[in-house]
Amino acid sequence: MSVEKNSNYCVIMAGGVGSRFWPFSRENKPKQFLDFFGTGRSLLQMTVDRFRPLIPIENMFIVTNVAYKKLIMEQIPDLKEVQILCEPARRNTAPCIAYATAHIRALCLKRAGLTAKNQDWTRPEMQANIVVAASDHLILEEEKFRQTISKAFDFVSQNKAICTLGMNPTRPETGYGYIQRQPDAFTDGIYPVKTFTEKPNLEMAKVFLESGDFLWNSGIFIWNLQTISEAFRYLLPEVADRFREGELLMGTEQEEDFIEQIFPKCPNISIDYGIMEKADNVFVIPSSFGWSDLGTWGSLYELSEKDEAQNVSLHSDAVFYEATGNVVTLEPGKLAVVQGVEDMIIAEQNNVLLVCKKAEEQRIKQFVADAQGKFGGKYN
Repeated sequence: MSVEKNSNYCVIMAGGVGSRFWPFSRENKPKQFLDFFGTGRSLLQMTVDRFRPLIPIENMFIVTNVAYKKLIMEQIPDLKEVQILCEPARRNTAPCIAYATAHIRALCLKRAGLTAKNQDWTRPEMQANIVVAASDHLILEEEKFRQTISKAFDFVSQNKAICTLGMNPTRPETGYGYIQRQPDAFTDGIYPVKTFTEKPNLEMAKVFLESGDFLWNSGIFIWNLQTISEAFRYLLPEVADRFREGELLMGTEQEEDFIEQIFPKCPNISIDYGIMEKADNVFVIPSSFGWSDLGTWGSLYELSEKDEAQNVSLHSDAVFYEATGNVVTLEPGKLAVVQGVEDMIIAEQNNVLLVCKKAEEQRIKQFVADAQGKFGGKYN
């Protein structure tokens, strides 16, 4: 059975500041709004484009910080202002997804001619299937990705299931979380989840890779509106109850004021901790479609074209002498001459130059915090 396109909804999370890509990614224009690969499209634009064949634009919602609302409207001009859901405070992914879920539920109720007090999940308008994705992922094989999402939509429309996509690992990666699947499929190519594991050390990552039972956690979720609404109600009532306080206000002119009041009171908790690790109806689809979480300079380096000495130059010109394994990015029109160093990040944007060992890129967040402490917000 194929799911009707108009029953499909997409939630794109685009509120992060991307501090690990500092100074290229800055508070006033984080990485999701940047064109990393010189394609003329930002990561956010690429994400929206990826879903267009599956989901009508009017069924797409972007959850973000209010500071980025104007940027989103500039980059996605056919998106209406009401489709940009602004968080008044950063509260991690569970409240973000709960907000989008409540908004979509109100929209479906309106389309069905119902209210929050007389919800009827049997009505066709309430049969909404939702995919939740980050705005900063790279996917190389987009048609294969869409086929996988369609398969997941079919599955969650027929089963009370919470579904996620697990990437077949290609290396013992310590920067990703892992999903262990049960050995036997529930149905063709879809497996019950056994465990979730946070970022492991190298030795454990090697064990995971060799076992064949573990997948990278992509952070892409697919579920039915009723299923995720009930999951929040039973597994994260401290979040669900906040939104139920103003259920009748969602989808009205009062929604924004209501969210301003209750959102900062939500606990700071991820969807992984709050629901995925607690629920007993979680399934995973092992997938391979050229996925990468563009979280670090190292991940960008791995994906970029390299010269004979394994150096990468992005957006600008560079000449390398006795230098290997470096990644350089300057503002367009500038030249970097790099001699005698290896495995370094050399990144310049506006008023900041970063020179950092690739192996120690996890310290960049601390560099940003230290610069803020010493110079105020001058270099954020």
